[in-house]
Amino acid sequence: MQNSAWKKQKSCWTSPLIPMTPKKPQQWLQVVGHAGSFHVGDYGTLLKRFCEGEQQCYLRLMEDTLRPFVPAYHGVVQRGEQDYNMMDNLLTHFNTPAIMDCKMGSRTYLEEELVVARERPQPRNDMYEKMVAVDPEAPTVQERAQQAVLKTRYMQWRETLSSTASLGFRVEGFRKANGECQTNFKRTKSREQVVEALDSFVESNTNIVWGYLRRLKQLRQVLEASHFFRTHEVVGSSLLFVHDWTGKTGVWMIDFGKTVSLPPHRTLDHRTPWAEGNREDGYLWGLDNLIDVLANMLPLT
Repeated sequence: MQNSAWKKQKSCWTSPLIPMTPKKPQQWLQVVGHAGSFHVGDYGTLLKRFCEGEQQCYLRLMEDTLRPFVPAYHGVVQRGEQDYNMMDNLLTHFNTPAIMDCKMGSRTYLEEELVVARERPQPRNDMYEKMVAVDPEAPTVQERAQQAVLKTRYMQWRETLSSTASLGFRVEGFRKANGECQTNFKRTKSREQVVEALDSFVESNTNIVWGYLRRLKQLRQVLEASHFFRTHEVVGSSLLFVHDWTGKTGVWMIDFGKTVSLPPHRTLDHRTPWAEGNREDGYLWGLDNLIDVLANMLPLT
């Protein structure tokens, strides 16, 4: 990639790249995630820093009924010394889109992460600092004395702050078509707060809400029949919402770096409450709640 072809902007979005006008150098903003993980590819593609687990998921998804609901995958390419997974840029066919990332599920860490953290119980100063930055009253007396918290404690505490634990999804961030960017949703927890965030994103446009609802109901139906979905623990994955001024809407599943396959003959229903060992992730429970929240944003007829 030639850096001179891109106008760099202040980052507030780290997910899919936004083409501003056709046949001109594309620009992107970053709202959530790791800066530098994405690059615009050629011919409407997106390059994401290589992750083998994500590659394997996309290869399986290309053969699954979920294929229309994920970016089309085009293999691995190399830029410089870095490998990238190449996939469709989902924003290519939108005109100055608004985009939102919703993290799905009742937890955003794998069970195996808890196991590893318990095997090596190392108090973390960095996680303590993150905790007190959000809630100075959260640490226990012992944690305050140590100025550190265990990773297991931090991971489980973090999920209780937002609607992840209470609704099975959370708004990570969004960017409106006018460039307004919002990412401060770490403590957006109640249904009322979530409605306020979603209404701000759609700018009270009921046609956009209807478009999203139709797509989400289609997705739910396909998820319930998907072999891939019932045989994978889907953690840390997001739904990407996209709409533009023409009223066009789209929703896709993205981010499969923490999605792992289950042992043979084991399946999940993605609605059963999580108890350590059952590997349930709450994805469909969260989708049910998200659909319900959006439906209740529509006027009564």
